[in-house]
Amino acid sequence: MRAFTYLDSEVVPLDRADVDTDAIIPKQFMKSIARTGFGANLFDAWRYRDPGHPGKPEGDRQPDPDFVLNQPRYRDAHVLLARANFGCGSSREHALWALADHGIRAIIAPSFADIFHGNCLKNGVLPVVLPAGLVDRMFADVFSGPGYRVIVDLDAQLVRLPDGTSAAFEIDAVRKHCLLNGLDDISVTLDQADDIRRYEIMRKTLEPWLFG
Repeated sequence: MRAFTYLDSEVVPLDRADVDTDAIIPKQFMKSIARTGFGANLFDAWRYRDPGHPGKPEGDRQPDPDFVLNQPRYRDAHVLLARANFGCGSSREHALWALADHGIRAIIAPSFADIFHGNCLKNGVLPVVLPAGLVDRMFADVFSGPGYRVIVDLDAQLVRLPDGTSAAFEIDAVRKHCLLNGLDDISVTLDQADDIRRYEIMRKTLEPWLFG
């Protein structure tokens, strides 16, 4: 998993509440478990004016110029600003893979669906919960003109805003450690490989009948 430590980035605003995972990556694109190649179909039904299907070249699509991901000013943004209950609906991990493949490293919202929030942390994308009033203010500032940037500092657990103020956010200590060090669940388990082997040897010695 790609580590997350410190991010200085422009912000792309998605001004919709209750964005579900089918909107993030429609079901017809979930035919691979490769974790890559999903970015082109992120928010597909909103991003394009024509229906998409697997294998349809991106160059043959009809982008909607009004959708935020298609606007040049947000092309290099790696922070997504969202509304409440982001990532609701089915528990598809492909939604996270699509966001990450597009280049989104952090998502700021007043709240997230629980399973989606967990999937973020397991896939190297930082979900940041900030008060709804502050998120409202950030949306207004983003829309007021180009160049709105924030700094997301995971170690300090702060989002630093352009006006010099900072907002603190909470994160589970174990998940924070995993993100800072690029450790997914398998990596965490492998870090304990020596202890696991010692335990297996002990069990075989004390209870050999369990092992045939």
